[in-house]
Amino acid sequence: MTPGAIEAKAEPVSGEKSERPISELPPADRRSADRIDVTWSVDCETEETFLYANITNISEVGIFVRTNDPLEVGTRVTLKFAPPGSHEPLVLTGQVAWINPIRVLASNPNPGMGIRFIDLTRDNRERLVGVVRTIAYVRSSTN
Repeated sequence: MTPGAIEAKAEPVSGEKSERPISELPPADRRSADRIDVTWSVDCETEETFLYANITNISEVGIFVRTNDPLEVGTRVTLKFAPPGSHEPLVLTGQVAWINPIRVLASNPNPGMGIRFIDLTRDNRERLVGVVRTIAYVRSSTN
């Protein structure tokens, strides 16, 4: 594992616990929640950096932020975004779990960073889960 990488544990589909860090699992096994494609603006702020970018997918545990300048793995970030129809933005804390950097002279159509939500209050967790489930329900009923 690289320095500063998150020591997150992942659960296999069977439900049995795995003690392997998430970075050692195949990409298909890293996700513990369904992701929903979105295009929302997000403000990402650290102590030294302010980044205005777009969320391209969201789940109950994290987001993917599309950016050509991803932050380093392990970086704590304050996220501020407003799902459509919400009266006030969500302000959440996250940590960069992985990055997909720009590759010079190579095809990389989706540079950015995966951010896992951390330190959520009960109210923020309930609001986030409600937003994700509502979007999933609306999309499944229109298909």
